[in-house]
Amino acid sequence: MIDVRRGADRYEGGDPATGITTRHAFSFGSSYDPDNLRFGPVLACNEETLAPGAGFDEHPHSHTEIVTWVVEGELTHQDGTGEKGLVRPGDVQRLSAGSGVRHVERNDGTGRLRFVQMWLAPLTAGGEPSYELIRGIADSTPYAVPAAGAVLHVRRPGAGERVPVPAAERVYLHVVRGDLRLDGEELGPGDSVRITDERDLEIVAGSPGELLIWELPG
Repeated sequence: MIDVRRGADRYEGGDPATGITTRHAFSFGSSYDPDNLRFGPVLACNEETLAPGAGFDEHPHSHTEIVTWVVEGELTHQDGTGEKGLVRPGDVQRLSAGSGVRHVERNDGTGRLRFVQMWLAPLTAGGEPSYELIRGIADSTPYAVPAAGAVLHVRRPGAGERVPVPAAERVYLHVVRGDLRLDGEELGPGDSVRITDERDLEIVAGSPGELLIWELPG
């Protein structure tokens, strides 16, 4: 099954008055939708935009694998494990909340910050929180999140290139940029696709693109 979800249909969130704009792909906060709670281990896929000086003050998480991909600008991150630093486009950041961790996310730069943040449920709850930052991940290099049984593939196809979809029981695909086509469906920035029990699928890039593809357990 191929289930296309349009970026225009994402739930609106954040706090625009303070410079925070959020677009949620899944049920989130006051935008409660009992028919859209998760896809496999994926609990959230949020498109975040922070104006200069805006950010999320210290807040808690638990029993969640939090993976962040910066699209534009620099994200300042600080958490209870003692980690602090900048996350830039091309970096993959993972915060394993374990039994509980607090963190701060801010735009301390002078330009707009845009990032995609994805939350995954771990296979086993609890444990010690941990942090990892991979600088400049290469195209198509898989990034494993063993705690959730998931693998992230970052793909940046050029115009006319074809990207094979992993033959997993579940695949979650998020379009960061570009005009793409999958099984006759046109896809653009902000669109996502939930794929179940499909094989031999390919994504065709009509223009240079950027994709986040999650290979998920059944």
